[in-house]
Amino acid sequence: NIKKKKTIVAKISKINKRALSAVIANFSGVNNNNLNKLRKESKNKNVIINIVRNKLLKLIIKNSNFDCLDPLIHGPILIAYSFKHPGSAARLLKKFSKLDNNLIIKGASFNNKIINSENIDFLAKLPTYKEAIIRFLLIIKDISLGKFYRILIAIKNVK
Repeated sequence: NIKKKKTIVAKISKINKRALSAVIANFSGVNNNNLNKLRKESKNKNVIINIVRNKLLKLIIKNSNFDCLDPLIHGPILIAYSFKHPGSAARLLKKFSKLDNNLIIKGASFNNKIINSENIDFLAKLPTYKEAIIRFLLIIKDISLGKFYRILIAIKNVK
């Protein structure tokens, strides 16, 4: 039993070290089918979801970037780690909490700072790299079209 616990702590500690952000939620009352859907969707979003005993989770996050989540760990806890984008776990759990009201987001951690459940939108609304590039290209497109338009007006005024 202790060996199993040590392997769980070691496995999730590796995940904990590589993650950009973590979100914890109370999953009391969520049925297994919905949890399986959440786990399936999380694989597509580069999010790892774990359900671990609270004492083990406290050991895992101790002296890490997510140590600030320690006071929020009580009751049945689900932790979601984001890897490619810091807001992906927050987006996923926020979307899922709208589908199943029993999933209650307790808080998140990003850059060793705690984000309470009321401000989770901040993390969820961070643009992904793809969205940021698209916005940047649209801005460049608007700037270049505006410049071209001004040049055409200047040519028209010269004639």
